Amino acid sequence: MVRVHDSEENEAPDEELTKEFAPQEIPMQTEPPPTTSTAVTTTKESLKDVVLGKVIDVKDVVKSKVMKETGMPEWMFVFLGIIAIIVVLLIAYLIIRKLFGKKRHGDKNKSKGFKDFFGKGTDLIAGKDVIGNLQQDMEELEENMEQNEKAQADEKEEVKLGRIQYKLDYDFQQGQLSVTVIQAEDLPGMDMSGTSDPYVKLYLLPEKKKKVETKVHRKTLNPVFNETFIFKVAFNEITAKTLVFAIYDFDRFSKHDQIGQVLIPLGKIDLGQVIEEWKDIAPPPDDKEAVSFLNLFLLRFIPPSVYKNLFLSQEKSLGDICFSLRYVPTAGKLTVVILEAKNLKKMDVGGLSDPYVKIVLMQGGKRLKKKKTSIKKCTLNPYYNESFSFEVPFEQIQKVSLMITVMDYDKLGSNDAIGRCLLGCNATGAELRHWMDMLASPRRPIAQWHTLGPVEDEAEKK
Repeated sequence: MVRVHDSEENEAPDEELTKEFAPQEIPMQTEPPPTTSTAVTTTKESLKDVVLGKVIDVKDVVKSKVMKETGMPEWMFVFLGIIAIIVVLLIAYLIIRKLFGKKRHGDKNKSKGFKDFFGKGTDLIAGKDVIGNLQQDMEELEENMEQNEKAQADEKEEVKLGRIQYKLDYDFQQGQLSVTVIQAEDLPGMDMSGTSDPYVKLYLLPEKKKKVETKVHRKTLNPVFNETFIFKVAFNEITAKTLVFAIYDFDRFSKHDQIGQVLIPLGKIDLGQVIEEWKDIAPPPDDKEAVSFLNLFLLRFIPPSVYKNLFLSQEKSLGDICFSLRYVPTAGKLTVVILEAKNLKKMDVGGLSDPYVKIVLMQGGKRLKKKKTSIKKCTLNPYYNESFSFEVPFEQIQKVSLMITVMDYDKLGSNDAIGRCLLGCNATGAELRHWMDMLASPRRPIAQWHTLGPVEDEAEKK
């Protein structure tokens, strides 16, 4: 046999193909070594994180330790801090006002006094009469302060609040003082329209036990009252009393503004004769007592007993309610519209309440009719705007009364009373005034806010 040799099969592989399909080596990318500045920055950042972590840990430890020892929550510290800032600002304001006063009065004397003070300070360094210079400087500063006080007093005198006419007649046999509020004139306008709704509140100091009020006169600066009030005061006690005429501007939906007051020390007048005279109305008292209390508050660092009293006073606030009254004499119809309530006392565990309002028409201590609003869930500021009507003949309107009670609904147990208002001819204060305004304005709804009072009768709490 003849073996045929295939030269192409034994031929070496092509070099180009070998290079094309051969595995390629991938070059390794190596990061450059970190520079010195990069290493330092990284070290600083790590140290910073460690230090911040330690500070935060120390802060948390101190905070928890203080809260544990004092037994006060975190929000209490925030509350105390806010009060401290307010007190400091008040004190700073009073000091600046006391020292500098008004710039337009005594500027020359003040600048001269300070100039002399600093000028003589250079002489003190030189060894001159230290005590004599200081005494002279203090005298000059005191004179400047007196001038500022006089300037402020003159400014107060320029404020005109009108005047009031009254009559006093003391009965020695009966031991009673008859006070007649005759009229007032030139009162300042307290409303946006430039008028006022004035009335006068009378009481005796220092006890303030019995307070009486005149009727409200609408939209006038010269009201004529002609109302007489009787105070029973023994003769051996009357010389220590002071009669107060407090003039207010009535506001239906907010707190009444005090225009001013007149103080009559009864021990300094001749009660043996009838006194009828005019007196200028002085500005209402300022809040010096409140400032003094805050100063004492800060200096004593608020002891635990004050904490307790503070919270108790807050808890005593039961809230406010707004409603309107309307009476139509010809139809014998009394309409009550419960509008809204605000800042009600928290009655539930979650810090809220489920309030509704109960309206009871009463006569001689007996319930005639009772009606209720809808229940507003989980709120301390409910809005109702619900209307209720009662049939009350005109001859009975002076004998009936309304008891409006805000209740907290409880699905499992009994409903609890939050607070109430009692209106009628036998009421007092704002409730009596609201009732009388309704009778004086037939067919017209009269709306007003009232502060809720406590419910003392256990039967009324359910």
